[in-house]
Amino acid sequence: MASMADTQLNRALNHLGPLEGRIMRVVWEHRVEEPFSVRSVLARMPDLAYTTVMTTLARLADKGILTFTAATGRQPYRYRAAMTAGQFLIWSSRRDAQRMVERYGDLALAAFADRLDHLTAEQRERLQKLIDS
Repeated sequence: MASMADTQLNRALNHLGPLEGRIMRVVWEHRVEEPFSVRSVLARMPDLAYTTVMTTLARLADKGILTFTAATGRQPYRYRAAMTAGQFLIWSSRRDAQRMVERYGDLALAAFADRLDHLTAEQRERLQKLIDS
């Protein structure tokens, strides 16, 4: 049985594109030491081109998934995860729920409410813990 951390990681990675997911797996599994550079990622993923990794890290930073420290002189940009996989899941689910409400209005809220009627006791307990946190 997969651990909760593994489940959260896999769910988080499913919200990213294939290349973003590969890179964030390396980051979230701590296979690169933070702060890390493009070359740090390349050492773990030698099949990728430098410019591919550089562009993908920049896009992840633009999305708020990574943060970076700007280079000084000839030093490379240094990146860090802005959030854990679990925190990303919370952020992503809230963003997705907001988009659903914006797109479908009250129909989305009605669908969510209808779903609540079908939860098991265990699911209700987990949901209450999420609401309380």
